[in-house]
Amino acid sequence: MSEKHEIEALFENNRQWVSEITRDDPVFFARTASQQAPKYLWIGCSDSRVTPNQITGLLPGQLFVHRNVANVVSETDLNCMSVVDFALRILEVRHIIACGHYDCAGVHAAIDNVMEGPLNHWLDGISELWELNVRKQMLSLCHTPSIEGAWRQRKSVRVHGWIYELKDGLLRKLHPDIGSISQRTRAESELRNF
Repeated sequence: MSEKHEIEALFENNRQWVSEITRDDPVFFARTASQQAPKYLWIGCSDSRVTPNQITGLLPGQLFVHRNVANVVSETDLNCMSVVDFALRILEVRHIIACGHYDCAGVHAAIDNVMEGPLNHWLDGISELWELNVRKQMLSLCHTPSIEGAWRQRKSVRVHGWIYELKDGLLRKLHPDIGSISQRTRAESELRNF
């Protein structure tokens, strides 16, 4: 298949998808265009096999999503920090999900130390704690000014740590949820003792 046909196939897929959706629900696009009221922020891996709305069964407008290689949460990543802040302050989400997946190529690259360029910097912290990557990202989230601020204002915000199994399609809860500064402190203590 030529490059032109590869791209054209995406537009054809889109037209088919629109046709199927509007056949089942003629006002779907009018309704979803005027609403964005997600309860959840999903921070996950960019892996093409992990599609957050599809694996959670949520429609457009129900899940706010940020994805990057190996679902890294870094306070120096202005994109991620902006997404978290927007989700909390503007959308008022109350559940933030850090979701990894088994057989993550980004995590394997960190473990095997085959990274170069920006990827080397991006995955630097994972190579030391690869077994606990989701927990590390949960705790990074818990230290963001947006989440800390919400907790200090006594807002109900919970950080969840999940993993997706590519082989069976199921999500699993990896760690207890964190919903306060004191719970974050306990989780950090447990991580140090690991």
